[in-house]
Amino acid sequence: MDDSTPRPKGDPLPPRPKGDPLPPRHEVTGHSKETDAATTVVSYLIGGPVTFGGLGWLLDRWWDTAFLVVVGLLVGMALSLYVVWLRYGSP
Repeated sequence: MDDSTPRPKGDPLPPRPKGDPLPPRHEVTGHSKETDAATTVVSYLIGGPVTFGGLGWLLDRWWDTAFLVVVGLLVGMALSLYVVWLRYGSP
């Protein structure tokens, strides 16, 4: 399938202009759907605890407590796992 053929229904990428030096999208090597999914999952698993742990740390400093960092880390990990399960868990 080259870029001069009509796009299949649901193809999210717009057609490239004629004379584009890049290879057709289906021939680009080095990336796959599995690689994109894996990097997205890792970013969710890191971003959730970091974000909620940071919020817990800020609230600990504001309210002069010492337990909200742990609560934030646990909530962030639980929400991260839940989002990964929702997005990639069911076919």
